[in-house]
Amino acid sequence: MEFFLDTAEVSEVAEIASWGILDGVTTNPSLIKKSGRDFRQVVREIAEICDGPISAEVTALDADGMIEQGLALKDELPDNVIIKVPCTDEGLKATKVLSGKGIGVNVTLIFSAAQALMAAKAGAMYISPFIGRIDDTGHDGMELIAEIMTTWESYRVSDTKVLAASIRHPTHILQCMMLGAHTATMPTKVFKQLLKHPLTDRGIDAFLADWADVEKAGKA
Repeated sequence: MEFFLDTAEVSEVAEIASWGILDGVTTNPSLIKKSGRDFRQVVREIAEICDGPISAEVTALDADGMIEQGLALKDELPDNVIIKVPCTDEGLKATKVLSGKGIGVNVTLIFSAAQALMAAKAGAMYISPFIGRIDDTGHDGMELIAEIMTTWESYRVSDTKVLAASIRHPTHILQCMMLGAHTATMPTKVFKQLLKHPLTDRGIDAFLADWADVEKAGKA
């Protein structure tokens, strides 16, 4: 599975990238607003740290506007930046045009397997189903991942990756791994929670204590 970081904080990207396992980064207007910085500069700095796909979202609602913004972003930003568009009829039109020009597109705000398949047919490089937001409505977001992965297998979809988004906790990641989702994007907090385990910490403490005893015995 590809591990993406969902953030617009450059320092967080640098920290997780230093682990050597960061495959890409997703951003959105809300995250950019939270950072308080210039959108293009933030994406440019992130793309310099992580050489995987960096999703930069358009804000236009019509296909022509999305295409115009997408082409401008590809022209102004590093080559590993891909364009993020919403799953609407206008978004599909833009996806078809941009992907036809060899530009990677991440179709976001996916809430059904039908939406996912239509985005794939339009040429999306990634589709982003939002697990946590479905959970917020009282339904199980993981059911959507299962439906999409079954659809991908049934129709042998191979050119579009399923990018699980709106991740809230490590269990979401585990379930996505077991269902075969290609990618997951998560906040820094979840990245760290995935790595942390009390038995790992306890094992390190025990090893260090034993080694201290060995050194003490050697000096005796």
